[in-house]
Amino acid sequence: MTSAALPAERLQSEELLVIRESARLMGKSLEPGLVIREMLHLISEFLGLNRGRVVLSQPDGGDYAIRYAYGLTQQEIERGIYRPGDGVTGRVLQSGETAIVQDIDDDPHYLARAVERDRLPNETVSFIALPLMSEGEVLGLLGVHRIRGRTRALADDLRILEIIATLITQILKLNDRVAEQTARLEHENRELKWALERGSPQQATLGIVGESPALRHALRQVEQVASTEATVLLLGESGTGKELFARALHLSSPRRDEPFVKVNCGAIPENLFESELFGYEKGAFTGAVTARAGYFEQAHGGTLFLDEIGELPLAMQVKLLRVLQEKSLQRVGGRRETPIDVRIVAATNLDLQQQVAAGRFRLDLYYRLNIIPIRLPALRERREDIRPLVRHQLNLISQSYQRNVGLTPEAMERLTDYPWPGNIRQLRNVLERLVLLAEGAAISAREVEHVIRSEAAGAAETPTSYTPPPASGVRPYLPAASHDRQQIEQALAQTHGNKSRAAQLLGLTLRQLNYRIKRLEMA
Repeated sequence: MTSAALPAERLQSEELLVIRESARLMGKSLEPGLVIREMLHLISEFLGLNRGRVVLSQPDGGDYAIRYAYGLTQQEIERGIYRPGDGVTGRVLQSGETAIVQDIDDDPHYLARAVERDRLPNETVSFIALPLMSEGEVLGLLGVHRIRGRTRALADDLRILEIIATLITQILKLNDRVAEQTARLEHENRELKWALERGSPQQATLGIVGESPALRHALRQVEQVASTEATVLLLGESGTGKELFARALHLSSPRRDEPFVKVNCGAIPENLFESELFGYEKGAFTGAVTARAGYFEQAHGGTLFLDEIGELPLAMQVKLLRVLQEKSLQRVGGRRETPIDVRIVAATNLDLQQQVAAGRFRLDLYYRLNIIPIRLPALRERREDIRPLVRHQLNLISQSYQRNVGLTPEAMERLTDYPWPGNIRQLRNVLERLVLLAEGAAISAREVEHVIRSEAAGAAETPTSYTPPPASGVRPYLPAASHDRQQIEQALAQTHGNKSRAAQLLGLTLRQLNYRIKRLEMA
């Protein structure tokens, strides 16, 4: 063996040592700072690639900064902040291409921002910067100083630096994945602890099915305010289960053994609102042959759920506000003030702030109701809950119709992929149709696709036989018998049970539609 071969063999041995030790470090610790700094120490000690630093993006996603280093003081690390395109380091971060500065004294782009020149050896110093790449994305860079007059070839240094850069990238990616997994497990642990300590035993019995973060957040808000007397406003799209949440709130409260009374404000004719809500005395009007307690008195000691509160007429909004403020009421035709003790839970799928701006909802009543707003997530925001919801609803429907019908895995996939614009109400309607029309013991993907296509087609079509309201927004007078059962059923089918949209198709207000549904005994 020649004397010239010995240095090469020794360098190869040192390279293998660096790689082997780096791999050992990766398997020994999950702490990226400890592993990366020790790797930088190894390439400095054995290969003479000094003052190594790893530059990564700042947590706010703006500038880049030296995150890990070996051979730099704390002050030098703190000075190492770069913008993309800023100096040699910034250009590598921007382009994702390796940069080799043969002589830092002759390159105008070398900033010497972190390490001042007089801190380096008084000879020609090179700087090498390699990007840390992951799936085409620049995560950061690995930079080192190198004495130019070394006997070791630059190509050899580049080869080992590329290996180290790859290992560092893997460490960073692994750390990110571990952090994500840890955060997810911590979140699940918190949710489980919350469920075990406080629980919501009514959840399953009331049909509130799911474990998605969005649903758990809404349920946690219910749990937090259930023991108080604060007014709660449930917000969300039609079909998201506002009544179920209102009942869960009632059953989680100290009022659980008292009445829960639901009032659909969109289903009461305008001239009957006051007597329905506040009751009436005998002889108060024609037909009042006996006195009758209104919904407020019926809910005394319990919870009054005012659904579709946005449909309340302005005149009634004034009277409702007075009752809420004074906690007493007068029946229609009566003079005696009756004290009331009710917990108010209101719900709407309208934007009440827009209604206030349009003059259709009183600002003072909005403030009185909006004490504790709870937003219920749409089904598309809790897609992980679709499968358990399908199983739950399918079981209920099968029991209701005395059918034993299941779903093929492909059918479940089709149901899971659908966006469900009508939310849980639409999901139940589709499942009910599938159960009733099932050709066998297991609903196939083809059957699901057929029903979903009809759903989408129905939503896209606008019935030509209906006259939409005029552009002014003022609807013409329509007699109570203006629409028959078939027209109303068709509108509801095309809007998947969404009464607000069905009313628009029919040229009615929601209240008018609900009055006709009640008159035709369709409810």
